[in-house]
Amino acid sequence: MFFSLKKKLFILPFVIFFSLTKMMAQQILPAAYQTENYLPLLKNKTVGVFANPTSEINGTPLVDSLLSLGTRVVCAFGPEHGFRGDEDAGAKVGNEIDKKTGIKIISLYGKKTKPSEEDVKNVDVLLFDLQDVGVRFYTYIASLQHFMEAAIDLHKPLIILDRPNPNGFYIDGPILDRKYASGVGEQPIPVVYGMTIGEYAKMLIGEHWLNTKTKYDAKSVDIKIIPCKNYTHESRYMLPVKPSPNLPFMSSVYKYPSMCFFEGTVLSEGRGTEFPFEIFGHPSLDKSLFSFTPEPRKGAESSKFYGQVCYGWNIHDSVFCSHLVLKYLLQAYKAFPDKQHFFISQGNEPTKIFFNKLAGSDELMKQIIAGRTEAQIRRSWRKPLKKFMQIRKKYLLYP
Repeated sequence: MFFSLKKKLFILPFVIFFSLTKMMAQQILPAAYQTENYLPLLKNKTVGVFANPTSEINGTPLVDSLLSLGTRVVCAFGPEHGFRGDEDAGAKVGNEIDKKTGIKIISLYGKKTKPSEEDVKNVDVLLFDLQDVGVRFYTYIASLQHFMEAAIDLHKPLIILDRPNPNGFYIDGPILDRKYASGVGEQPIPVVYGMTIGEYAKMLIGEHWLNTKTKYDAKSVDIKIIPCKNYTHESRYMLPVKPSPNLPFMSSVYKYPSMCFFEGTVLSEGRGTEFPFEIFGHPSLDKSLFSFTPEPRKGAESSKFYGQVCYGWNIHDSVFCSHLVLKYLLQAYKAFPDKQHFFISQGNEPTKIFFNKLAGSDELMKQIIAGRTEAQIRRSWRKPLKKFMQIRKKYLLYP
C-alpha cells in the first residue's frame, strides 16, 4: 500500500504538468497575439490601424504594442464608440489626436464610413483588428465591409487580424432582405451568423458583396487574414475586454442577439442601468413588475426614459446562449397597452421602421402583430437558414 501511494505521489506532479501543458497548448490565441505572423508584413512600412479598446494583446492596446515594437503606425481609425471606446452608442465621433500616442485618429462612424485617399496617402499597409460579437446588427461588421471596400478602391493592402466569435457556436434568426439594408445590417445573413470577422471577410469577397468602384478578382484581392489559434466553432470564448460600453458582461453578450430587438420598440432595453440588454420595460407597464430607473452612464448618455421609473423584467440571471430567444419580445408586446405604438417608426413605410431594420424585413413584426408563437416564427426561418449554412461553409477557417 505504501509503495502504491508513494508511486502515485511521484506520478501526480507529472500528470498535473502535462495537463497544464495541454491546456496551455490549447489556449485560444487571437491573431493579434501572434505577432510573429504579421509583424514581418509591417516591417519598414507605414501602417494605418482600425482599432478600439478590444484591439489588445494581453491587455495592452494593439496600437501601443505596435509602437513599442517599432512599427510605424502613422494613423488610426475608430468605429462606433470611438478609438478609445468612450462614446455613446450611435453618437457622432469626430477626428482627434490621441493623447496617449500622439497619432491622428480618424472616425469612420456616422456620415463618413470609409477612409479617403487623403487619409491614407502616407500609409503603406492597412491593419484591421476589432472584437466582434457575431450579431448582424452589431456595427463592427459594417465597419469591416467599408474598410475592405476602401482598401480595394485605394489600392492599399489590408491585413485582418481575426478574433474568436463569442457567439460563434450557433446560427439563428431571420435572414436580411436587402431592401431593408442599413447601418445595422447590409448583407443577407441571419441575426446570428456563426462566423468570425475573418470568415465573414472571406464571405464578403467570395460572394462579391463588396460595393467597390474598382473591379476585383476574389482570388487575387490584396487582403490577408491572420487566423486565430486553437479556436473552433464549439469554443466558448470568454472576452478579455468588453466589446462596447453596453455589453459589460458575458451574459449581456450572450443575450444581445435576442434583446437588441427592443431597440426597435418603445421599451427600454436597459441602457443606463447596470445590466443593459438584460433588463427591459416601460413606465406605462404594470407597476407590480420589476422596477428600474435608467440613469446617464459612460457610453449610454442619451437612451430612453432617463430619470423615469420603468416597470418590466430583469433576466440577468436567466441563462440562454445557444439560440435566439423571442419569448421576452412576445411577452412585452402582449403586455404593452398601446400596441399601435409598440414599434419605433421614422415614417409610414415598412423600411422606415427601425425594428424592421434590426429584423432584416417586416416579416417578424407582422408575425408578432398576428399573434404567432415563438415556435411558429422559428419554423419560418428553417429553409433560409439551411440555404445560408451552405454558403457559409465555403468560407470557414475553423472546424
